[in-house]
Amino acid sequence: MKKSLVVWLLAAASLAAQAQGAPAAQQQPAAGAAAPAQQQKKVIQDPNEYNAYIAAINATDPAKKAQMMESYLQTYPNSVMKEDGLEILLKTYQQLNNSAQIKAVAQRLLDVDANNLTALALLSYLDRQQALAGGTDAATALQEAGELGSRGLKVLETATKPEGYTDDQWNSMKTSFREIYLGSVGHAALQAKDYTTAQQDLKEVVALQPTDVNSIYLLALAYLSPKPPVVDGLFWIAKAAGAAPQLLPYAKNQYARYHGSEDGFDALLASAKTEATIPAGFTVAPAPSAADQAAAMLKKGPPETLSFAEWQFILSNGSKDAVDQVWTAIKGKQVQLVAVVVEAAADSLKLAGSVDDIDAKKADITLKLKEPLAAGRIPKAGDELTVQGAPSEFTPGDNFNLVFSDGEVLKGLPEAAKKPAAGVHHKATQ
Repeated sequence: MKKSLVVWLLAAASLAAQAQGAPAAQQQPAAGAAAPAQQQKKVIQDPNEYNAYIAAINATDPAKKAQMMESYLQTYPNSVMKEDGLEILLKTYQQLNNSAQIKAVAQRLLDVDANNLTALALLSYLDRQQALAGGTDAATALQEAGELGSRGLKVLETATKPEGYTDDQWNSMKTSFREIYLGSVGHAALQAKDYTTAQQDLKEVVALQPTDVNSIYLLALAYLSPKPPVVDGLFWIAKAAGAAPQLLPYAKNQYARYHGSEDGFDALLASAKTEATIPAGFTVAPAPSAADQAAAMLKKGPPETLSFAEWQFILSNGSKDAVDQVWTAIKGKQVQLVAVVVEAAADSLKLAGSVDDIDAKKADITLKLKEPLAAGRIPKAGDELTVQGAPSEFTPGDNFNLVFSDGEVLKGLPEAAKKPAAGVHHKATQ
C-alpha cells in the first residue's frame, strides 16, 4: 500500500466541508417573512459555537488548528458538526505527521458513525502497517485490519455520494477506499491460509496498483503458498523480482522447485517486466515427479559423490531402490562436509547442511561427537564448521535428519583459551 494513497484520503476527508463552505448559523426570520424553501442540512444554532467552529477551520497553523478544533469538540461534544470537525482534525494531524493521533481520531470518528469510510480505511491501513512492522502483536493487527477492511467493503456497497463532491471526486475516492479495504482483507486471508480469498482480493488490488511491488509479492505468495502451488504465482513472483532484485533468489528458487530446473526462468523474468498482467493461458511445465528427480540425480555419478542436499532429496523422495543405493554407499563410512550450527552441546551438534535448511535455520544433521568438546570450544548457532562422521541412521521427509556417529569437527571451532606460562606471575597494579 502506497503511503501517498492514505495522504490523499486524509486530504479528501475535509473536502466536502470545504466545498460546502461554512455551516449556517441560526437565522431569525423577519416578521412576516416567508420561510426559506430549503435550509442546509447542518445548522449551528448557537452563535458562540458557530464562531468557535469557524475560527478553528480557518486557522492556518496546523498545531493551532488542532488545538482549537480539539477545544471546540470538547466544548460542544454534541455538535451537529462533530463528524465534520473530526474529519478536519484527521487532515490536520496528518499535516503534523502525528500517527498516534490520526489513529485515535479515526477511532473517535467510528464512535460517531460506525460506517465512516475514511475512519475504516485509515484504521485498516494503520493496523496493516503495524503488522508489517512485525512484533508480538503483528498477527492480531493484521487480523483486525482484515476485519475493518471487510466492514468497509460492505459499507461501500451502499454508500452514496456526500454533498460537496463531484462525480469524479467520489468515484476516485471509492476506488481508493476499495483498494485499501481489499488489500487488508486479502493480506489477512493470506495469513489465515484462505488462499482463494487472498488470490481474488489481491489480484484486484494489483489491477488497481499495477506497479506496487508489495501487493504483487503478496499476490505471488497467495498462489505459491498452497500445496501444490498454483502456476500463476511464478508469473507474479517474477514480476515482483523484476522490480525488486532482492526477491530474485526466492523467485528463481520457486521456479526451479516447480519446473525442476532454472531453464526458462530468465525468459519469464524478461516477459513479466513488460506484461501489465498475467497473459492468458500462462503456464510453466511442472517438474518430473520427486521419484524421477531422485533417479536422475543417481545418474550423475556414484552415490557417495553426490552432495548432502542430493542425499537428503533421494533418501526422502526416491524409490526403494534409489534409497537403498544411497544408503548402502554411505552408511558407516566416514564422510566430510561443511555445515552450519543450529544448536550445540558438548557431546553432539545439530547442523544444517542443505541451503534451504541453512536459510530456515533448521537442523538436518545430528553429529554425535567421538570426544566431548571443552566448554570454551562449543560453537555458537550460525558458525560454519567442517565436520566428519559416519552416517548411522536417518529420518526421511519434511523433518529429515541424518545422524553421523564417531563425529569430529575438523575446522571452525573457537580457539581454546591460552593458559599463562608456568612460573610467570603478574604484579598487581598499585
